[in-house]
Amino acid sequence: MTAAAELGRPWLHFRETGSVLDRARELAAAGAPHGTLVTAGLQTAGRGRQGRAWSAPAGRALLLALVVREPDPLLSLRAGLAVADLAGADARVKWPNDVLLDGRKVAGVLVEGRPQEGWAVVGIGVNAAAEVAELPDRAGTLGLAPAQLEDAQRQLLAALERRLAEARAATLAALRERDALLGSAVTWAGGSGTAAGITDDGALRVRADDGSESALDAGEVHLEPRRG
Repeated sequence: MTAAAELGRPWLHFRETGSVLDRARELAAAGAPHGTLVTAGLQTAGRGRQGRAWSAPAGRALLLALVVREPDPLLSLRAGLAVADLAGADARVKWPNDVLLDGRKVAGVLVEGRPQEGWAVVGIGVNAAAEVAELPDRAGTLGLAPAQLEDAQRQLLAALERRLAEARAATLAALRERDALLGSAVTWAGGSGTAAGITDDGALRVRADDGSESALDAGEVHLEPRRG
């Protein structure tokens, strides 16, 4: 991966835009350098995984996308860890792309790109200064004041620089410490069972109800109510 330096330069900010991720994709395809940052005060067409909408109150969330040159396979997880660093010691990473605080989703990460062309864009949405009452069910907030958003963005970019630069083993160790799913009952496409940790490839190890184990390297996992 390209050395994690100068994240946030150049920086393009919109008071309102459809999707910061789409804007970053356009810039990346046009040759924008590693670290190019796109932010917005409001997104009208933000999206998450599997085409779901990502919405946040205007002026109360961190909405950003970064161009990453020569990305590695752990990019999404590294970005999730950076958000968890911002959120504090109690934050947990829910494989593959969510950050939870007190069991509520406070952030999501979405990575898209063209590996054959050597680039990806990582979109991050953080409910940083929103009120719980104005968020969807099971969503949470960092509880910051709107005036703290600028400083929070600086902290997030600094955390992401560290996570992009660190050794793979350190990233995996941090993921395992912050694993929101470990030991929990989960379902996934075609199965159900128990989350059994993060593999050395960054995949999620799952133990099916019949005792067999496998690794999920893509897709989505849902937490189930505790059994028994």
